Amino acid sequence: MLRKKVIIGAAVAASAALFLAGCANQASTGGSTNTSAKVNIPAITSIDTPKDAVLPAGDGKATCPAGLTIGYVGAETGPNAQLGINIYNGIQLAINQHNEANKGCQVGFKKFDTEGDPNKATGPVTQAVNEADIVGVVGLPFSGESKATGNIFEQQGLVHITPSATNPDLTKNGWTTFFRGLGNDAVQGPAAAKFLTGKLEAKKVYLVQDDSDYGIGLATTTSKALGDALVGTDKVTTGQKDFSAVVSKIINAKPDAVYYSGYYAEGAPFDQQLVAKGFEGTFVGPDGVKDDQFIKLAGDASSNAYFTCPCIPGELIPDFEKAYKTLASAEPGTYSIEGYDAATVLLSGIDQGKTTRADLKDFVKSYDKDGLSKHYKWDSTGELQAPTVYGYKVEGGKIVPIGTIG
Repeated sequence: MLRKKVIIGAAVAASAALFLAGCANQASTGGSTNTSAKVNIPAITSIDTPKDAVLPAGDGKATCPAGLTIGYVGAETGPNAQLGINIYNGIQLAINQHNEANKGCQVGFKKFDTEGDPNKATGPVTQAVNEADIVGVVGLPFSGESKATGNIFEQQGLVHITPSATNPDLTKNGWTTFFRGLGNDAVQGPAAAKFLTGKLEAKKVYLVQDDSDYGIGLATTTSKALGDALVGTDKVTTGQKDFSAVVSKIINAKPDAVYYSGYYAEGAPFDQQLVAKGFEGTFVGPDGVKDDQFIKLAGDASSNAYFTCPCIPGELIPDFEKAYKTLASAEPGTYSIEGYDAATVLLSGIDQGKTTRADLKDFVKSYDKDGLSKHYKWDSTGELQAPTVYGYKVEGGKIVPIGTIG
């Protein structure tokens, strides 16, 4: 596959001091051997992007019936809403670019808020599938709500592409309407373990998981891959605020790194409380933690953080970054470009005359083209055939990419 190099900015010099700064004023309790916090992994300032990526505008000659709509179903509010906001901004950008270029095919966009809660998601999904003008959906963002609603989409034959739900079991339900737009946790877990013990040089890792389907699934695959490096595990719950009991166990275990399998709403205060008790090692979170809200909520403690994510750094694609920032008044976030690409797949199908739910589903099933973030080709279960995992870190109060890790 031919690729071109996208290069922006000056090279960013990495400094290990940035990762020690958040802990410098903390009283040590003998918690961590601090091996991985000293590792110097520089940020990257360029990525390879496909030369012939399919873009929302297409050739500008599309015609289609009036009223066709793409839906977003997922979090707009709730404790981890920013991950959903990143997605629907990406979708909105794709639809705007499509409609501006194709006056003969104006596609609508409707959003349905699930709050990211599996117990609340069935209502919005039912509403979406019952609106006949919606021929395709981007969502749902989270694994738990995807699990709770997959059968509803299947019964109505409505294709949906998730830009972010990564629990491996989601493609084991026999659904023909579900497609995953990134690698699952069977890919991310081993990559995270390799990242921890390889690039971060952690000899001892303590793993903590939340009680979500996402957190449980990712913890399982990561734990297995860590092997003898895993020195302890514990569990927390959604909405938990006090992590003192877990923190005490970690301090006593003296790990080099903590891997948190969950979302930023709990991950941020957890890291903050770890650092406050003298933890000097590295805090590593997955895609559910990788968001600027983590830095906002964790404060200075976030300077010890790295992330793993089967998502591409969209901010390193200048045209996308500029257009997204104009739309959202913010830099692209986690899953922004995956939402953009997923919407582009659906728009491409509409442009080619696939304007019924059945036709659009079949179109996605046989899709085999480059997007901006990756190559999109699914197997018979709805899994991408060649997913990639990236690493990120907090540097200078921002999340910056450090390259592929798996």
